[in-house]
Amino acid sequence: MTHYDYDLFVIGAGSGGVRAARTASGMGVRVAIAENQYLGGTCVNVGCVPKKLFVYASRFREDFKASQGFGWSVGEPQFDWSCLLAQKNREIERLQGIYGGLLDNSGVTLIDGKAKLLDTHTVRVGEQQFSYERILIATGGRPFVPDIPGKENVVTSNEMFALATLPKRILIVGGGYIAVEFAGIMHGLGVKTTLCHRGDKLLRGFDDDVRTFCVEEMRKKGIEILFNTEIKSVEKNENGFTVQTGQAAPLEADLVLYATGRIPNIAGLGLEGLGVELSSKGAIKVDENYQTNIPSIYALGDITDRVNLTPVAIAEAMALVNALYSDRPAPVDYDNIPTAVFSQPNISTVGLTEAEARKRYQDIDIYKSVFKPMKHTLSGLDEKTLMKMIVRQSTGKVLGIHMVGENAAEIIQGMAIAIRAGATKAVFDSTIGIHPTAAEEFVTMRKPED
Repeated sequence: MTHYDYDLFVIGAGSGGVRAARTASGMGVRVAIAENQYLGGTCVNVGCVPKKLFVYASRFREDFKASQGFGWSVGEPQFDWSCLLAQKNREIERLQGIYGGLLDNSGVTLIDGKAKLLDTHTVRVGEQQFSYERILIATGGRPFVPDIPGKENVVTSNEMFALATLPKRILIVGGGYIAVEFAGIMHGLGVKTTLCHRGDKLLRGFDDDVRTFCVEEMRKKGIEILFNTEIKSVEKNENGFTVQTGQAAPLEADLVLYATGRIPNIAGLGLEGLGVELSSKGAIKVDENYQTNIPSIYALGDITDRVNLTPVAIAEAMALVNALYSDRPAPVDYDNIPTAVFSQPNISTVGLTEAEARKRYQDIDIYKSVFKPMKHTLSGLDEKTLMKMIVRQSTGKVLGIHMVGENAAEIIQGMAIAIRAGATKAVFDSTIGIHPTAAEEFVTMRKPED
């Protein structure tokens, strides 16, 4: 019998990798995990967590303004970017410490350094080599910036969490959730914000009503959005940057953020030399058991470029470990995964879009409501909420729910449970609403669109 240093070697101490390592170790598996950057991965350090903290910070400007309609008198608010960064850094350090403690307490060996596969059962980290029975790659993704003249002059979402100073003008390039979220953050912090996208709609993959409504609300707040605009170059000048689009006058900005997507983080892992099969986008191809074409090599999370969400990576980690080391297999169900965009206002969704539903079924009813939230009857702010429900006529089953509005993610999380349980429109109709809330609108929609 072959002796290995470890039964399971994990590369990447993000959410998926750490969960797999801890869970396996708890089952008596000898586990090591290698990380060359920071514990917690993208989500904790340059993703979900700091982004949400920045979203909270950016909303106070509107809240101060809205408070006047409720009788409050406040002076001119002052914002300190360095204070926000320091507070954010303290919270990230705290979370990193928690991740380190979780690994240590579970008996996982943490190895600091960049890992590279030497063969199907050997990995090198720095000057050390380790043998393993199985290896799990969970190195996530990284920002992608296309090759354009002046590429060196732009920043990505990674750098946005450590800017030395807040710019007065920012140009954000991209049309996905990262671009939309940072547009709301920067505008809320008082930065003149322009969002530039080469397509004609934001947020590809979301329901069309959501995509259109989001743009309307963002523009009402004062964010400039330019569609069908391709960036040709980014030139540095004495006052900032000049961005050529080839369509109109150049755009001027103090900072140019490229939020043009993320790609699998496979550089330097040695996969090509071992013949690990990759997709055309550089993602690691895996089967339903997260196994690559090399039997000893597994991968999960964003590195596989399937459903790139932190909770999905965690669920995949649990499914993989249970399948390998227990008699309780619990595969991940990828249907009806809820998601959110922490734009302003928030977007959250679960289930099918209208376009997806109409492709599958001929008998679709659409219920939709656009209204001014109760808060804004006094706030003086012109912000509306969109709620949309997609129902199949023949069964009454609710196929999808979409919302743009304050606390959308908090509301849709509960709706996701109902959809996964197979709730029908009749179940929603028979549910008594909580009044007065925006959420009660989902149980009072009575008439479908014509």
